[in-house]
Amino acid sequence: MTTATLFDQTPAAGPTTRPAAVTHLPLVIGLDVAMGTTGVAGLGWTGHIHTAAKGQHERFAHQLDGCASFYRHADLVVIEGAAYSKNNQGADALAAMRWMVRHDLWKRGIPYAVITPSKRITYATGSTVHRDETGARLKGTALKGLVRSAVAERYGIETEGKWRYDEADAYVLLAMGLHHYGHPLAPVPPTHARALEGCTWPETVAVAR
Repeated sequence: MTTATLFDQTPAAGPTTRPAAVTHLPLVIGLDVAMGTTGVAGLGWTGHIHTAAKGQHERFAHQLDGCASFYRHADLVVIEGAAYSKNNQGADALAAMRWMVRHDLWKRGIPYAVITPSKRITYATGSTVHRDETGARLKGTALKGLVRSAVAERYGIETEGKWRYDEADAYVLLAMGLHHYGHPLAPVPPTHARALEGCTWPETVAVAR
């Protein structure tokens, strides 16, 4: 597991054109963007960006700089989008943070995909609905634990520490991106792979065949 250390402070010069094709496995980064702690993942590793800043602008700046330090050379970034069924305090700030990341990616010419939480959970576990031994529906930390366990079992990635669920979520997003473009990290049952359908994927990412 790795954590953010150095941030790229160089301002973007404006929209750029990325190569139409690559001759290597694409560099894909998964981001579970948040105001306090963002989970981040690349092939074979996970990390996080954490800020304890109280000021909103300081939190925005720290998260955006931290995210950019990981994706500045990426061929594709897969971001978790909003769960529109939820209405909680701070949703406006989180939406703004996600859009700041998307806008920065656009300026850098880096293609990105936005995946809903339900798609991520389905890809990891096969369904968004899981029940305990009493028949009660699992949600919250219990459901996050299932996703984390799935990441460990399928990919051999053990996320640990306080931000383990954020990092596991980011790894699922990474795996979805590589799978969609022809490079699944492990065999995925059809019940799980169906989550790739209905997502909006960039058409500009070409991968080696």
